[in-house]
Amino acid sequence: MSNVIENVLETQNLGISFGGLKAAQDVNLKIKKNQIYGLIGPNGAGKTTIFNMLTGVYKPTTGKIFLDGEEITGLSQEKINHKGIARTFQNIRLFNNMSVVRNVMVGLHYRPEFKCSVWESMFRLPGHFKSEKAMRERAKELLRIFDLETERNSLACNLPYGKQRKLEIARALATNPKLLLLDEPAAGMNPHETEDLVNTIHYIRDNFDMTILLIEHDMKFVASLCDEVTVLNFGTVLVQGETRMALRDPEVVRAYIGG
Repeated sequence: MSNVIENVLETQNLGISFGGLKAAQDVNLKIKKNQIYGLIGPNGAGKTTIFNMLTGVYKPTTGKIFLDGEEITGLSQEKINHKGIARTFQNIRLFNNMSVVRNVMVGLHYRPEFKCSVWESMFRLPGHFKSEKAMRERAKELLRIFDLETERNSLACNLPYGKQRKLEIARALATNPKLLLLDEPAAGMNPHETEDLVNTIHYIRDNFDMTILLIEHDMKFVASLCDEVTVLNFGTVLVQGETRMALRDPEVVRAYIGG
């Protein structure tokens, strides 16, 4: 593991079995700082299973996971989030009956710069209001990036679908991650929304010093964003490498794109 420190994320022979079924096996990822990296493949290939292992939802049966050179294999979801991995989900998971700005503030609560004591919160002392104001201002800054500031006091459930997707990404960013995992971020978006999302993800990478790993089925979206990809099929790695070359690989065409 001579070069692990230069990789924000590295997995070594990562795998998981459910009973006798190997859902993923021998998955080796090396994702460098500031890369936008794609994890693609047909339905059932094991993409979300890998996301679940990286974020602590599942504990791997085999292999290891390293974040910035530190092993995080088998840690809880909360600990992995605090170490620096945040994610969005294929099915949007917002607090629908909370305001847009409050959804983002949830992601800020564990940040040390916004901490106040239990006593300050219980008795509504000045420290509580100072922390609350600072969180709200930071949340508004994040919403501005996604063109959501004017809807900040609306309920999350009242946002159009595309804006709900953006809000989920804003909330994940609020945790200040080293690595942002996006599970089908463009799903359900129209072409205009998808193009806007491409620009937003580039902005996040460039202005937040962010590394991004995404799952996506829209190959045009993947080609316009990802520096490199890993293509999965039946839980194993089919092809890895530079995006455009990987998408032209005959094995990928047969397994995924078709024809």
